[in-house]
Amino acid sequence: MESRDKDEPLETRLVHVRGRVQGIGYREACVRRATALGVSGWVRNRMDGSVEAMLQGSPEQLAEMCAWLSEGMPAALVEELEVTDVQPPFARFDSFERMPTL
Repeated sequence: MESRDKDEPLETRLVHVRGRVQGIGYREACVRRATALGVSGWVRNRMDGSVEAMLQGSPEQLAEMCAWLSEGMPAALVEELEVTDVQPPFARFDSFERMPTL
C-alpha cells in the first residue's frame, strides 16, 4: 500500500459509475483496489443502479483508481464514468470505506 505524507497536496474527485455495477461485488473490489493504491474516501450504491465514489489522493493515485473503476473488474460493464473535481476546502479521509446505499 502506498502511504501519503500528511502535508502532501491532495485532490478529491466525485465519481459516478453507470452500467452493470451493482450485485457483482463491485464495491468490495473497489475498496480493495483503493486501499492497495493508498486512495481514501468511500463508495456506495445509488438507488438508480449506479455506484458513486468519493476519491482522495495524489493525481497519479486518482488516475489509476479512475482507470480501474472504468475497466478493472471483469464482471462489471461500465457504460459511463463521470468524474467531477471537488474544490477545497474538503474533509480529509483517513481510509476507504463502503457506505450505505443512497
